[in-house]
Amino acid sequence: MLLFRRLRQPVVLGYLLAGFIIGPYTPPFPLIHDEQTIRTLADIGVVFLMFSLGLDFSFKKLKSVGIPALVTASFEIMAMIVVGFTLGQIFHWTRMESVFLGIMLALTSTTIVVKSLRDAGALKSPHGTLISGVSIFDDIFVIFVMILLPSFAVSGELPAGAAAATLFRLGIFLVASVVLGLLLVPRFLRFIGRIGSDEMLLIIVLALCLGVALLTVKVGYSVALGAFMIGAMVAESRELGRIVRLTAPLRDMFSAVFFVAIGMLIDPVFLWDFRVPVLVITLVYVIAKVSACAVGAMMAGCDGHTAMRVGTGMAQVGEFAFILATLGVSMGVIGTHLYPVIVAVATLNAFIRPYLTGNADRFSDLLMRRLPAPMVASERLYTGWIRRLKWNRTSSPGMRRVRSVMWQIALNAALIAAVFISVAVVINRVHPQLPWLPPWTGGARTLGWLSAALLALPIYVATIHKMQAVAMMLSELALAGVRARDVALRAFLSNALFIAQLLGLALMTFLLSLAIMPPLYVLAVLLIALAALVFVRGRSLNAWYSRAKFAVVETWTQPPIESAPEEEHPMPALLREARMHTCVLKPNSAAIGRLIRELELRAETGASIIAIERGGRTLVNPSPDDELREGDAVLLLGSDQQLAQARTHLQRTREMPASES
Repeated sequence: MLLFRRLRQPVVLGYLLAGFIIGPYTPPFPLIHDEQTIRTLADIGVVFLMFSLGLDFSFKKLKSVGIPALVTASFEIMAMIVVGFTLGQIFHWTRMESVFLGIMLALTSTTIVVKSLRDAGALKSPHGTLISGVSIFDDIFVIFVMILLPSFAVSGELPAGAAAATLFRLGIFLVASVVLGLLLVPRFLRFIGRIGSDEMLLIIVLALCLGVALLTVKVGYSVALGAFMIGAMVAESRELGRIVRLTAPLRDMFSAVFFVAIGMLIDPVFLWDFRVPVLVITLVYVIAKVSACAVGAMMAGCDGHTAMRVGTGMAQVGEFAFILATLGVSMGVIGTHLYPVIVAVATLNAFIRPYLTGNADRFSDLLMRRLPAPMVASERLYTGWIRRLKWNRTSSPGMRRVRSVMWQIALNAALIAAVFISVAVVINRVHPQLPWLPPWTGGARTLGWLSAALLALPIYVATIHKMQAVAMMLSELALAGVRARDVALRAFLSNALFIAQLLGLALMTFLLSLAIMPPLYVLAVLLIALAALVFVRGRSLNAWYSRAKFAVVETWTQPPIESAPEEEHPMPALLREARMHTCVLKPNSAAIGRLIRELELRAETGASIIAIERGGRTLVNPSPDDELREGDAVLLLGSDQQLAQARTHLQRTREMPASES
């Protein structure tokens, strides 16, 4: 590992080489005998790899990368799957092995790519931003592949109907999990973080990681999906910086074991026998990957130089290709030869990539000189048109509001579906007739339907209100040019749209209830009882929904906290000019409940917080992730002017938020 770091190569290659040296296939004799223990540790390494991937993932980041990254990633993934499948067929591999090769070649090493951008100081550049976005969509793609992999293993193919049903169930599961996770996980971690014990925070985070991974397996999905999901939810918490710092050693240790275990499975005899496929795949991969990513970036509106930088930057086989190869071999859907082949391709690719990224502009200039002039002119015309399309893309405030409310309705529909599907799964595991319920009541089915309806009732009430609002806004927009006195026409259109939405909601509820539908006469009684409950407690139900919605939105919109440690700034004044002052936080101070990094006190005033006294305990040199609380005695360091500004900054009164009706 030290040698590869000295050579400025990815340390992953050092782990692979170490595993290869100590593996059972390397002469003169194997140094490792208990391979099963190593494989078990490697499985834990997969969990931590996916968890760390989730920590780097952010829902806000996914929204910010936008359409260009999606366009580039979609074209790149489709092109590389075709290239890999064609190569597999040329080498007379099976159809499933060819599909796996294409999928593995489509994956990009987020760790290596982002680290190289950060080292070069290009993470915020146009091509760096696009590469980061494309890597996010590549990671999402590998998650879906891991979910669909068991279906491939059973039948050798995945029909369109089965794929659609699987993706639908997955979508419902993800929506419900994400909303519930954003509602609970960040607040729970904030409560644990306020205790001030790193040991307790680490144990809780590990319990969440392994527990959610196990729960995901129990509901029929892969352990990788559960680890990734809980990592993404933890990434939205304010304690992200502390969590990354605490889990980094465990992640690095088990990740190293994982890559060492991969290297142990490499057989030198296999590598020699498949030397021609390894060399051919590496050469074709580099050319195809650079071309596909560059063309995709140009389709998204990038100029030639930026597109070529994106192409050369993305040309690195991802470490998750090793995970896919391991899963494929363990399920028996691919041969053992594909595993060392993809590892060898990734290794050669890692040595080639620095030369590609260092000469990206030269490749772009050479390509532009060789292309015909009409083609270059067409490319510049298209790029300019895409940019103007982005700049001129506007919509009326009314339509933006309609789209926002319709997205909320769709999210609510997914949550309702998740409630009914979850209850149906539970009821199917229970005997349909409960001994304490007469048979004419429907037994467990009626109890399940009533439970699902009660759980989803606040969502139903809020959704109906939103449907009514959408109907009114659409009728106003549609009849904007009609005279104001034509109130009857507006009312008719609004009512028609509202009734159509209600019928759709009722049809969806009926389809979701088929598995737990009670007898019709019981259903009629229950519907009347629920309607009466809504009539009496409708405001309370809507208030419950509003509080939950506000909690999720608050988590979603809170300022992002980078996992990297805060950059240290030099002392703004000479040490002999520095003064210290203690400031006690009053109950109405706006600083209460905020992290030190969120205050930006040093950037705003130049003063620094060097200690906090709380409840008789002194916290010296507090972390940027420490939270200020009521009654804290904050010790400030700075010049007289800086201390005066800092006192004013800390003593600002908080603004009371308007309550949501």
